Amino acid sequence: MKTLTLPAPAKLNLMLHLVGRRADGYHLLQSVFQFLDLADELHFQRLDADQLELKTQLAQVKQEDNLIWKAVQLLAPLRPHPKLGVSIQLEKRLPMGGGLGAGSSDAATTLLALNQLWELNLSLDYLAELGLQLGADVPVFVRGQTAWAEGIGEQLEPLSVPAEHYLLIHPGCHCSTAELFQHPDLPRSTAKISKEQALDHLGSNDFTTLARRLYPALDSSFHWLEEQQLQPWLTGTGACVFAHLKEPAQGHELLQQLPESFGDQPLQGWVVKGCQLSPAHQALI
Repeated sequence: MKTLTLPAPAKLNLMLHLVGRRADGYHLLQSVFQFLDLADELHFQRLDADQLELKTQLAQVKQEDNLIWKAVQLLAPLRPHPKLGVSIQLEKRLPMGGGLGAGSSDAATTLLALNQLWELNLSLDYLAELGLQLGADVPVFVRGQTAWAEGIGEQLEPLSVPAEHYLLIHPGCHCSTAELFQHPDLPRSTAKISKEQALDHLGSNDFTTLARRLYPALDSSFHWLEEQQLQPWLTGTGACVFAHLKEPAQGHELLQQLPESFGDQPLQGWVVKGCQLSPAHQALI
């Protein structure tokens, strides 16, 4: 195999609680991750030369800061011989700073793809351990199953969640994960629940109140969805907001009514479906 094209899917946090903080400052969480059929796409071409290259449309992101490039650097020393390279092209479809895990997903898809192209034969457990060096969300994308998450997001257990349709809105603003995690008003001591209780807490997100206060466009997205008789939920630290649909047609009709913007930046909207198995893993079967 010399070429491979894989999706890097978005995720939703169907619930997200902060239950404490480690001595090193990392927040302890409980969450439910579900994948979506909305994704970036990455094209990989194996090169028979010691050449590593990445092509993206992200002029604002330095190559050395790109998680795809960092994933390549993690696996490059494990190549069976040095005259193995890769050319990667990213087709960016997911918004940055949207709470969809786009960068982490791109990194995880890169780990999965190079494991095949370079015939590394590394286990998912090992790839997930490597991925944790890139970010707390990377392991769930590597493992590829809807999951109950604890710790800093790396302690994962498979969880069966219905494959629902959602209306997903990006309000045009960029939510700063660092700013939200550091904010003094962020709740950090929500009572722990069990995995078995998780589905009773869908939609509960400890970032919602703070994110709505700090980002007016995000707050406007909540109000608009409520006006459509839908229950809006926040994914991750934002900015994306989503709502459960009775059927896809309902979402497509609402997309036609979606305002152009709630501020300076245009809105984006999609009708999406949750997936029990990551589309990246589906493509590798």
